[in-house]
Amino acid sequence: GKYIPSTQRPDGTWRKQRRVKEGYIPQEEVPVYENKYVKFFRSKPELPPGLSPDTAPSRPLGPPQGSEQGLSKAAKRNLKRKEKRKQQQEKATEQQQQEQRDMDGLIPALEKVSVCGDSGTGGTPTPAEGGQGDNAGNSERSRRIKSLRKKLRQVEELRQRLEAGGLPQPTKEQLEKLGRRKALEEELRGLEVDL
Repeated sequence: GKYIPSTQRPDGTWRKQRRVKEGYIPQEEVPVYENKYVKFFRSKPELPPGLSPDTAPSRPLGPPQGSEQGLSKAAKRNLKRKEKRKQQQEKATEQQQQEQRDMDGLIPALEKVSVCGDSGTGGTPTPAEGGQGDNAGNSERSRRIKSLRKKLRQVEELRQRLEAGGLPQPTKEQLEKLGRRKALEEELRGLEVDL
């Protein structure tokens, strides 16, 4: 057979000479197994198909980022559209935030007016009175109508409980609620006529 000669270890000791069969390949020389996919991707060139390494450009492919050089007219137009859309979205969010701040300041004022104004409807301004014909005005008006109907329902339930004897001593707030019934009905009629 064949013999592997004796070798010296790193610590200075010697390995014995070994006898091996014909065709033996030492472990260090055995190639690492690669499946077919790994082999395929390693053999694949890094350049696009049809471009040889001699004609490959020295600079990276594609236009430099952040500049409009090398873009077609359509690409430039699309870029401008994107920027314009982004600015419009920013403006829209700013307007929504401003409207929200305005509403936050308006709600406490409206609550004070509606609590104090129990003698008539002149004290409770509605957003629909501004003559808005757009969808926002209609949605505000419909919300107001819904809230007025709810208040009238509560007033009616309270009146029925009083008549049935369920409330022996109504509170001041409950009496005020009962007193506002006519004003609520008039306001509701006015809003429904506007629709």
